[in-house]
Amino acid sequence: MTSSVPAVDIRSVDGAALQAVLLDMDGTLVDTEGFWWDAEVEVFAELGHALDEAHREVVVGGPMTRSLGHLISVTGTDATLAELSALINLRFTELIGRGVPLMPGARRLLTELAAHEVPTALVSASHRRVIDTVLVSLGPEHFAFSLAGDEVTRTKPHPDPYLLAAARLGADPARCVVIEDTPTGVRAAEAAGCRVVAVPSIAPIGPAPGRTVVGSLEHVDLSFLRSLVTDAY
Repeated sequence: MTSSVPAVDIRSVDGAALQAVLLDMDGTLVDTEGFWWDAEVEVFAELGHALDEAHREVVVGGPMTRSLGHLISVTGTDATLAELSALINLRFTELIGRGVPLMPGARRLLTELAAHEVPTALVSASHRRVIDTVLVSLGPEHFAFSLAGDEVTRTKPHPDPYLLAAARLGADPARCVVIEDTPTGVRAAEAAGCRVVAVPSIAPIGPAPGRTVVGSLEHVDLSFLRSLVTDAY
């Protein structure tokens, strides 16, 4: 499996200003957000707590520390954050073990980026074990490397994961396009100084300077991504 590896020498992309494409995983490339919620519901149910559907939008797409902090607060469970994190990651990995569905347009986009040798990295708040399981469905050959949430000191919404990914590719963050599906991921990418394509999954995301919102990855191709960076210079 691909993993967080040392710096990769970047190649020029036909002289274009675009230097790299950095992609989120859950909800962006693969339809796993429902699996995360199912894992949380099942684990909390086994601890005697029923999760209200209203909490789903609050916890989706955020770092596990924030999501579980919220769920611990509303349920009053005695389980610790570390215990819950281990249980939910294990349950989630079990649920996705047989494969996960790709989001519309994801396979085509990854194939196009690989065909044109565009430096591409997978940047996720999910743990390494989860990423390696999902990569079986995504195809690890599509990425120079992947970066997991448990491999950085501060994960999304902090900019650290995207700054680190850009650095490993030898790319200027301002010449990278990040594709994200949640407000948390968008904040991380924008704080890193990257151009952002938002493909909202559950939580709504509005347009903003340096950010383009699309309905699905079916509207995203290499020409479109190049135009976002070229337009910025």
